[in-house]
Amino acid sequence: MAGGARGLDKGYFIQPTVFADVTDDMKICKEEIFGPVQSIIKFKSLDEVIERANSSKFGLGAGVITRDIGKALRLSKEIRSGTVWVNCYNVFDAANPFGGYKESGIGRELGEYGLANYTEVKCITIKLDK
Repeated sequence: MAGGARGLDKGYFIQPTVFADVTDDMKICKEEIFGPVQSIIKFKSLDEVIERANSSKFGLGAGVITRDIGKALRLSKEIRSGTVWVNCYNVFDAANPFGGYKESGIGRELGEYGLANYTEVKCITIKLDK
């Protein structure tokens, strides 16, 4: 639909790109793409959106654009993704944990959950004489 040209002379970089008329069987719909890429996929119901999103083997981040807070809350709750952005995308705060579900990662970075990777828990049990 738009973009897709090479972004730099070296490497695998592309300009911001929008793909229209994407279907579930397309490679672009099945893989985790890191880059300025947007796929436009038509849907008829929120149930369909949730089912399609959750059928992916990945779950790093999801974006929801809506004016309906009820739909935003339902989708945020039901989509199996480590982060759900509503009416924004790629917004980070060091206090918020970041990480994926399914094949998009194990554990979390940032926030209190991210600190767990740098701690070691120890249990000490001592029997005291009376």
